[in-house]
Amino acid sequence: MTILALLLACVVASAQTGAGPAEVNGSSTKLIEATQQYKASSKELLTIQEEEFKKATARLEELRLLVSEGLVAKAELETGEQTLATLRAQLDATKKQVTDSDHMIAEIQADQELAKSQAAMRARAPVKLVSMKYGSFSASANILRFSGAAPWSLGGLGGVQSFFSATFGRALPTSAVGQSTTHNQLRYDHRNAVDVALHPDSTEGKGLITYLQSQGIPFLAFRAAIPGVATGPHIHIGRPSHRL
Repeated sequence: MTILALLLACVVASAQTGAGPAEVNGSSTKLIEATQQYKASSKELLTIQEEEFKKATARLEELRLLVSEGLVAKAELETGEQTLATLRAQLDATKKQVTDSDHMIAEIQADQELAKSQAAMRARAPVKLVSMKYGSFSASANILRFSGAAPWSLGGLGGVQSFFSATFGRALPTSAVGQSTTHNQLRYDHRNAVDVALHPDSTEGKGLITYLQSQGIPFLAFRAAIPGVATGPHIHIGRPSHRL
């Protein structure tokens, strides 16, 4: 993955040097093209390695037969086994390069789609800012954000759960408490946050949001899925999950 890592570093460097959206998008497109070329080269190498592995496997079977008949020394068989193991390792490494290329392309495309959706959202619905006693509230088409002033940690989840069960007669429908596999894949730090599977415009969602605001607890509420950010409507309790 050294080559892919270097390619990705180039795009990150472009973003950090203050390049505009058009320049960053252009860099991402070039990175996708370079990654596709890298993938194509890896697949060509994979074809060659698979043929070599096939021949080495057949040769090893012949050696086993010859050794069993006493026609070849066992040391030659051991050498053949080591050769096959080396070829297998090379084959697996090349397969990983192809898979990693696919993952990188998908990640870059997701980031591009996120940038597009955020730009469209800003143009479509200007953010409304409201100052509140315990923090500030902002709302756009798909995201509600409350920067609560109260300190928050997972230790405070019990109070939220108690409020919800007392108000709605059922347990708080948490979908992620702390870090999860999904957040690892998205490279978000979710160690001190909670996701609640409620639409923010539902009766329960509105009730929870009102409670969080009254307690000064920070949250983000998503009305829809946003590529690379949210897999679907939910309420994120805690500070925003900055990338790891």
